[in-house]
Amino acid sequence: MGFNIATLWKAPEINPVNGKARSIPVLNPFNKYGRVFFFSWFGFMIAFLSWYAFPPLLSDAIKHDLKLSQNEIANSNIIALTATLLVRLCAGPACDHFGPKITFAACLLLGAIPSALAGTIHNALGLYFVRFFVGILGGSFVPCQVWSTGFFDKNIVGTGNALTAGWGNAGGGITYFVMPAIYDSLRTNQHLNEHVAWRVSFIVPFILITAVAIGLFTLCPDCPTGKWSERHLAIQQNLQAHGVRADHVVDVPGSITDKKETGVTTPTGSTEKRMDEEADLAKAKHGSFNNEATMSEQQMLDSARGEVVVKPSFKEAMNVVFSPQTLVVSACYFCSFGAELAINSILGAYYLKNFPKLGQTGTGQWAAMFGLLNVVFRPLGGIFSDFLYKKTGKVYSKKVLLHSMAVLTGAFQIAIGVLNSKSHSTMFGLMAGMAFFLEAGNGVNFSLVPHIHPFANGIISGCAGAAGNFGGIIFAIIFRYNGKNYGKVMWIIGVMTIAINIAVCWIKPIPKGQIGGR
Repeated sequence: MGFNIATLWKAPEINPVNGKARSIPVLNPFNKYGRVFFFSWFGFMIAFLSWYAFPPLLSDAIKHDLKLSQNEIANSNIIALTATLLVRLCAGPACDHFGPKITFAACLLLGAIPSALAGTIHNALGLYFVRFFVGILGGSFVPCQVWSTGFFDKNIVGTGNALTAGWGNAGGGITYFVMPAIYDSLRTNQHLNEHVAWRVSFIVPFILITAVAIGLFTLCPDCPTGKWSERHLAIQQNLQAHGVRADHVVDVPGSITDKKETGVTTPTGSTEKRMDEEADLAKAKHGSFNNEATMSEQQMLDSARGEVVVKPSFKEAMNVVFSPQTLVVSACYFCSFGAELAINSILGAYYLKNFPKLGQTGTGQWAAMFGLLNVVFRPLGGIFSDFLYKKTGKVYSKKVLLHSMAVLTGAFQIAIGVLNSKSHSTMFGLMAGMAFFLEAGNGVNFSLVPHIHPFANGIISGCAGAAGNFGGIIFAIIFRYNGKNYGKVMWIIGVMTIAINIAVCWIKPIPKGQIGGR
């Protein structure tokens, strides 16, 4: 069955156990799934816009006002990425403990404060300090993805994650238009001097971040079943309401150790009577179950046993962090998103070097297109991976697609670096081709992530997200120590991308014996 356009606004069909939607009501903010989808992508877009609000003004106004050297600017870019790396590592477990909504709002509000304090910067040290704490905003990617995964079922989760991340990442391109426009308006219409205008400009991101954080916190639920702290109990009740007799399938508060039992627990005596009473209460609570998907009893049990996020112990968390499957998505994201971050930071300067006649404004606008292409390219990766999963029924199809995208990305990066073209059409064409496979690959990656250790989705999302930032730091350092030899670094990144993906391509996409996620 093909795509039904009505799913863009009608109430979605839902998983009867965990309440996840099986379609995305993109145009229906009155539906809770549509509302969470909106705040997921819009919240991350505002965060990304504010996180990257410095670079558009850094090469001219801020550099001139603070008398910064090129190395000091490069150092500030690396420091901003380092903060995000740390926050993403912490945000993953925080999502599993407190829920993605609270973690998301916290990242936004904590990042809004240093954004407002940008006006207090008077030297390079102050810039480092403020950009470090503004980097908290980049950590909002993890709760964005965990929240989306929590509301959309595995048949559509790749599309949901790719759309929220892709549209959110576009903030990195939008900020190249927004921040200079605000700065120019303050200079022209308000007659502020350079020293004051760029500082006042950062009040706008502060207002936007704060408003969005309050909106998502007050208008959206923690998870489809209600309160985050009651998710295990709600799923147990959903099973009972559907006549599935399985006592303590979902631990409350829970453990992420695999459940070995594959059948249904057989109740006897007083246990059976108690479960009958609980089933009647659950049916009364959950009503008529409109728009629910049809699932077998075993499918419901597998969904309940393996796909409910729980609070892990330190030992259990380490088992997830150091599993081969976590390594795969982390290594791939290290290459793809790491390259995207590093290239975003230098692309304007690279274009200016090769095409000086375009000037700073022209090269900046062409550089912004690299980030804006996320609006289309990253979602395409998620959509196509969901299509392959639907056709094959195998998670392996997503993994094959992921590595294929990475190898093609590396090939384009090598071509860009070796040719180092001075032709507009050749350079921009190669960059667009590289952007397609790189950004679509990011979408495919976080289409695969929800299938791996679904009971610890926050941890694995945090690891993969942090690995992307770590890649950004490593590639930014390579750019820094190669000066303006941007082409050389491009082909180095390409070779690293291909080599790393070949090194991990043999690892199975899902751990042996994993319940759920298949």
